[in-house]
Amino acid sequence: MRDLREDLEPIWRMAYRLPAPEAGAKVIMFVSALSGEGTTSMAASFAAIAARRTEKPAWLVDLDLKRNRAFSGFERRFARDIGKPGRAFDASLRQPPIYTVSPAAADTRQDKLLTAHEIEGLSLLVTRFRRERLQSGQQVTLKSSPAWWTALRGISGCVIVDAPALDRSAAALTLAKEADGIVLVVEADRTNAIDVAGAMRDLEAKGGSVLGAVMNRVGADAQFADRFTA
Repeated sequence: MRDLREDLEPIWRMAYRLPAPEAGAKVIMFVSALSGEGTTSMAASFAAIAARRTEKPAWLVDLDLKRNRAFSGFERRFARDIGKPGRAFDASLRQPPIYTVSPAAADTRQDKLLTAHEIEGLSLLVTRFRRERLQSGQQVTLKSSPAWWTALRGISGCVIVDAPALDRSAAALTLAKEADGIVLVVEADRTNAIDVAGAMRDLEAKGGSVLGAVMNRVGADAQFADRFTA
């Protein structure tokens, strides 16, 4: 995971100009068409920017419930001036969870497996899914829970969503309509316009609003690009 804050100012300005939803904070999702495009670096860096520019704490919601890559990146101190995750809080927000565990365990509560961790020295909370608490044979699947997102908007200054790539997970499609804006992360010289156009089409078909794309790894920088067309 890399610190890309200096390269994301255009994205912040675009997100800042989005109309404020009635429920509270804006939700910005980062996702790529293909795996390995650097989405988590983008989302974490953007979250660090938001945490210093919003009155209420920012939240970084990691939809990769199997790997918790965003949380792990903060644990490894991906930026020198950003601390590690601290104590955990219940991220259920007293609402139906954004995941389903199957088969359900009759003797164990599994609606509180998602936690949020304060980042030292930053007004930011990063989620972590407690996969270690699943029993043998159980699987977890993301689902829509509008009440949870509404509750999160009400307590946050900005919500940033780090979604797994579309080529390995339907998470972004499942939750596309919960985001006020979606940013596609594209690795230069790897992802072609057809892949990007297909990702945009699929996300918008699910009710998502694609703002544009970020070209990652262009030389040493990430650069903002206009909306892609096929």
